Amino acid sequence: MQRTDPDNIILVGLMGSGKSTVGRLLSRQLHLPFHDTDQEIVRRTGVSIPMIFEVEGESGFRRREEQVLLDMVHRDGVVLATGGGIVMSNVNRALIRDHGTVIYLRATVDELWARTRHDRNRPLLQVDDPRKKLSDLLALRDPLYREVADMVVDTGRQPVQAMVSYLVKALAKRAAR
Repeated sequence: MQRTDPDNIILVGLMGSGKSTVGRLLSRQLHLPFHDTDQEIVRRTGVSIPMIFEVEGESGFRRREEQVLLDMVHRDGVVLATGGGIVMSNVNRALIRDHGTVIYLRATVDELWARTRHDRNRPLLQVDDPRKKLSDLLALRDPLYREVADMVVDTGRQPVQAMVSYLVKALAKRAAR
C-alpha cells in the first residue's frame, strides 16, 4: 500500500525508550505538531492509564489505543509517539507502516529498567519481577518494532539533543531521495 501521509513521523519502542521526550524535541526542531497516543487516551477518558487497566483490563486499553491511532495517523505532518504495546495488533502495525516514517527507538533492558523502575504509571510493570517483565516484553516486541521501522536508532547513553539532531539530518536525507 502506498503511504498516504509520508510527512508523519511515528515513534515506536518499548516503554522508557524515549518516544515522548524525543518526539517533543523532534516536533520543535521540525516545526510539526506533537501527539502522544497515551496522552490522548488520558485526555479523552479523563482518567490515568493505570485506572483504565484496572477497570477495563489491558484489552480495553488496547481497543482505546487502536481508535486513537486510527484518528491520529490520518493527520498530516505530525510527530506521533505511540504506546509501547501498540505494535501487538496487526491492524495497528499496518496503520503505522502506511502513514508515516517510522522510527524505532531501541534501548537495552538495563537502560529501560533504569528509566522506568521508579515509575508507578506503568501498569505492565506492576508485577513481582518488573525487570524480567521488561526483558520478556522486549523479546516479544522487538521483531514487531523492526517490522514496521524505517529507521532503528539506539537510544543508549547519548544525549537526547544529539539523537534529535541525528534524526533531523537522517529524515532530511530520506526526504531528499
